[in-house]
Amino acid sequence: MAKYIFVYTTFPDEEKAKEIGEHLVREKLAACVNFWPIKSIYTWKGEIQHDQEVAMIIKTKKELYEKVERRLKELHPYEVPAILEIEITRGLQEYLGWLKECTE
Repeated sequence: MAKYIFVYTTFPDEEKAKEIGEHLVREKLAACVNFWPIKSIYTWKGEIQHDQEVAMIIKTKKELYEKVERRLKELHPYEVPAILEIEITRGLQEYLGWLKECTE
């Protein structure tokens, strides 16, 4: 079983992504977050939507997933945010050690 994960989510803008990312790192729920602009097409309430969003990868420990999810739900501006766990099955051990250290 994986010890480390990425949590993927999206935000309406860079300002909100940065604000929430800083909360997660400050609270030691994430070692690092990466975010970048994306274009999304999706269905919402029966209508096709075309939006500019900001995607985020949150780097953390698997044991923290529930806390990360709970915190994202508290802070997230979306009614139903994408909060998805992606298992890290392998990685540079030194990097994973750093990730562990930053989330303790």
